[in-house]
Amino acid sequence: MTTQPAKTARIHSLDSLRAIMMLLGIVIHSALTYGVIDYGDAWILKDPSATSLSNDFIQYLIHTFRMPIFFLIAGFFGAMLFYERKPQKMIKNRVARIVLPFLVFLFVLWPTVAITFTYTKLTFDGNIETLAGTSDSSPVLQLIIPQNTFHLWFLYYLILITAATILLALLFKRFKIVTNFISKTFRWIIQKPLIRVFVFSGLTYLVYLLLGITYVGSGSFIPDLNTFVFYCHFYVVGWVLYKSKHLLECFMRFDWGCIILGSMLAITQFVFYESLPQNVHISLSSFIVWLFIFGITGLFIRYGSKHSRLMRYVSDSSYWVYLIHLSIVALIPALIFNWKVPATVKFLTVLVSTTLICYVSYHYLVRATFIGRFLNGRKYSRKISDISKAEELPRLKTVLP
Repeated sequence: MTTQPAKTARIHSLDSLRAIMMLLGIVIHSALTYGVIDYGDAWILKDPSATSLSNDFIQYLIHTFRMPIFFLIAGFFGAMLFYERKPQKMIKNRVARIVLPFLVFLFVLWPTVAITFTYTKLTFDGNIETLAGTSDSSPVLQLIIPQNTFHLWFLYYLILITAATILLALLFKRFKIVTNFISKTFRWIIQKPLIRVFVFSGLTYLVYLLLGITYVGSGSFIPDLNTFVFYCHFYVVGWVLYKSKHLLECFMRFDWGCIILGSMLAITQFVFYESLPQNVHISLSSFIVWLFIFGITGLFIRYGSKHSRLMRYVSDSSYWVYLIHLSIVALIPALIFNWKVPATVKFLTVLVSTTLICYVSYHYLVRATFIGRFLNGRKYSRKISDISKAEELPRLKTVLP
């Protein structure tokens, strides 16, 4: 009998954290339609009868940490695949789990995204008859051929960043002295709560200065260097963190303190956004993101490290739910446009309705079907009680010659 190198057991806390960061996209997109701020082409929907600055704050607060945490966790799991399953198997896994879903859903979802956004925009503008009365066939190709990566932009950049990181990792395999020094220094830093906040905030500050901007994001098929570099540096930190996975519990030190301080700084930045100099914005953004990264990650490690049927179900479903939610989030505001209720009520209606529709579709159309296998690598039983059984299976397997 032969044995393989020990594989890292499922890290429930980080798995749940990654899923929740994806699902927060529903909250952001539900809030955007009912905010006061004009987001231009980034989000064209704005209900003229119901807006509230509180919805802008919800969007802003989540945006400060959501994607940085996602890319950091993606880097962590990417390194796990690279070092434990070897590069070839990692590449095969990433193609199956990221590249193929991106290409398939890019074309499958685009028509629904284009139609729902157009329909709701015309409803808000009072020109819905324009959509029904048009005889122009020129937009047909625009419905078939995606014009941008819409909410799948993160998969697009995850593919690019993963490819670049694999090349770097293969290169650095030849420089053991350098990688050992980086790992040793990294371990020393993350064990000291105050130092790690300043060091990583300083790193992000330098990235902001290098890019010369305070905001990143692009749905274009032409890769945006700023977006790539910004999220790549979080991915790389997560990659290096994998080598220090035995120290993850140190994130629990001052986790609540980081959350409180990060929230206070975020409120300050939001309230005084227009009057703050760019350099102050960069400084605040750099501290806020890492305070939330250490704080939120610490809370998930503290409270979510044990197996939970509910959280495992949420983790399994998060990919599908995020993929299909955008069209629903765009359509429901048109259906409730005439409601004479506050913006917050409309926001919550869109959020709850979208979540319910997404999870019902996941449970009955995806979880135990070929779609679930395509997205997650395997089918799952619809019985929640079977989740525990699936959790025990890896422990019963023996590695044979």
